[in-house]
Amino acid sequence: MYLTSHTDYALRVLLYLAHFPERQVSTREISGAFGISKHHLVRVVQTLAQHRFVKARTGRNGGVALARAPRQIRVGDVVRACEPNFNMVECFDAESNTCPIVPVCGLKAPLHEALRRFLEALDEYTLADIAGSASHKRFVTLLLP
Repeated sequence: MYLTSHTDYALRVLLYLAHFPERQVSTREISGAFGISKHHLVRVVQTLAQHRFVKARTGRNGGVALARAPRQIRVGDVVRACEPNFNMVECFDAESNTCPIVPVCGLKAPLHEALRRFLEALDEYTLADIAGSASHKRFVTLLLP
């Protein structure tokens, strides 16, 4: 299973915000901390805002903040919201599939099951679980100058 950089960055943004719940954080700050293009990060924040994981305000006093408590944000929900599709193999997309063995292939069902279990496993964790208060000092030390 491969997650897109969009999803990877979305999870990083949420982790960052979970460590600074007391303030709005600029996309420039997050971009600098992770070495991510600000332009790309803006698109990630738009996705997170669209799915109500974050609140984003533009302008001079703008910034990004969590829209919910970290314990209310499931990692699986974030991955579902950010991934464009879960087409692990060509035949998962009926419109573009050219595989001639689809009618007799036994692989599709196990792959669907694996995907279901993957997302179920991520659903067991919240942002609070992965942010972990014990790691706050190390997180800040790693990312802030």
